[in-house]
Amino acid sequence: MRRKETHPVFKPYIQNQPSLMPPRLDELIPEDHLVRVINRAIDQLDLEPLQKQYKGGGASSFHPGMMLKVIVYAYSEKVYSSRRIAKALRENVNFMWISGQNQPDFRTINHFRSSRMKDVIDDVFASVMEYLIEQGYVKLENYFLDGTKIEANANKHKVVWGKRRAKYAGRLRQKIWELLKEIDEVNTAENAEYGDKDLEEMGGSGAGGGMDAAKLAEKMAELNRRLAEQPENKRLRQAVKTMQKDYLPRMEKYEEQERKLGGRSSYSKTDEDASCMRMKEDRGEKKPWPKPAYNVQLGTEDQFVVGFSIHQRAGDPGCMIPHLEQVQARLGRLPQNIIADAGYGSEENYDYVERHHLGNYVKYNTFHKELQKHRKPELLRKKLFRSENFPYDAEKDEYICPAHKRLTYQSTIRVKSDNGYVAQRREYECAECAECPLRSECTKAKGNRRIRISFRLQRFREQARENLQSPQGKDLRARRSVEVESVFGQSKHNMGLRRFMLRGKEKVHNELGLHCIAHNMKKIWNMEQAKQADLALKMQKLAAG
Repeated sequence: MRRKETHPVFKPYIQNQPSLMPPRLDELIPEDHLVRVINRAIDQLDLEPLQKQYKGGGASSFHPGMMLKVIVYAYSEKVYSSRRIAKALRENVNFMWISGQNQPDFRTINHFRSSRMKDVIDDVFASVMEYLIEQGYVKLENYFLDGTKIEANANKHKVVWGKRRAKYAGRLRQKIWELLKEIDEVNTAENAEYGDKDLEEMGGSGAGGGMDAAKLAEKMAELNRRLAEQPENKRLRQAVKTMQKDYLPRMEKYEEQERKLGGRSSYSKTDEDASCMRMKEDRGEKKPWPKPAYNVQLGTEDQFVVGFSIHQRAGDPGCMIPHLEQVQARLGRLPQNIIADAGYGSEENYDYVERHHLGNYVKYNTFHKELQKHRKPELLRKKLFRSENFPYDAEKDEYICPAHKRLTYQSTIRVKSDNGYVAQRREYECAECAECPLRSECTKAKGNRRIRISFRLQRFREQARENLQSPQGKDLRARRSVEVESVFGQSKHNMGLRRFMLRGKEKVHNELGLHCIAHNMKKIWNMEQAKQADLALKMQKLAAG
């Protein structure tokens, strides 16, 4: 029997087909789409601070609410370039709908997020947090704090290093000092008054340690007056020319670099607010080269970003207090409990937590070592020689080492942190280490074993240890590893936030704030999707049973 032939069947494909009524854009967008969640949430925010950035009169501007919705939705969709956002506004249905078919160009978009949002990003983020609290997503109970490094939009090969600047400035001062010594007229005039002493502007140092641009300019003015009196002096004329065209501009450049460093070890020439830091993703390299970056501090609750801040220092301990102060200024209060890893366990941070009556769940650097139960004899023996395990004789104010020798009090020193916090450390020393058979295990120092103790820090650590070992503390410790790290993973890996697009600390602060708002909006959408899935599953079970 002959088989019947079949022909492919296609759905109608008719371009430019006229329709009586064109479809509305919202008919093309599902009710549970992310763009609708962002639209509803931002409509409920207080955007008055943002509207105040616009002056009255003149040409009309795009509505700030619309611009905020567009940028937040773009960030949630991993679209960060202002040109790509402008392209999406012309081509993407979701962008067309949320913008009301407005089409600001890329310059307007970039100006809005870098300039219009400059002074109000904290107010807008605070309004987002008020919305999350009202909706029950955030309670400000448990605040999980951690930090990460994110690369700046800067050239890693154009960096000013503090040590190198100081080295070059020292060489320049030496050259200036040597040049002044070579001028016979200067030596003759000054020897009569100073004898064998150096010039006052040299700060009494043969290396010219006291010389700066202002003093060099004064000295040049003096040499110019002498040159007017002795126009035939070629050596003096050449010296003045060298200092005018070479030494003075270089000295001014080094002083300007020192001002920009502001106590930092480095900064990038293309983003002067960025400092060079070692990145976590470069740890596998044999010689990881520091890159211009910012230290990003995030605080989360149930994986919502509750607080964010940008810092120029690489270490986390000094960032905690400035970060919490920004949170308090933004929200008007602090969370109940602070949970952080061992990198934040400093006396300064513990003191801040106690003064503000916050729950202390901040680890310190030896917390896990204290909990470890070593079975190997060599590890147990090594633990005995740690200063925190030395018995303390309160009556005599002495510590006792494993060899039963006494470490007596020597002095109290003051230690000042980068934030200006002053802590006291008591020094104790053993006077009988020379002939001790345990010396090689106890210390590698040439002299006797010395330890530094802070009784205040010990008290803070005891309180933290007690809190962390409580049932609530164990639960918070377990949650900490999945709270902030999950947000960092979502932002850096899934959303591609590995390098900022804007330059300058203020603009980077704006960019990070927009990222955090977009993250929170996407988190709301995910929770709503999960609720709908649970409801659908329950309905299926009811129908089946």
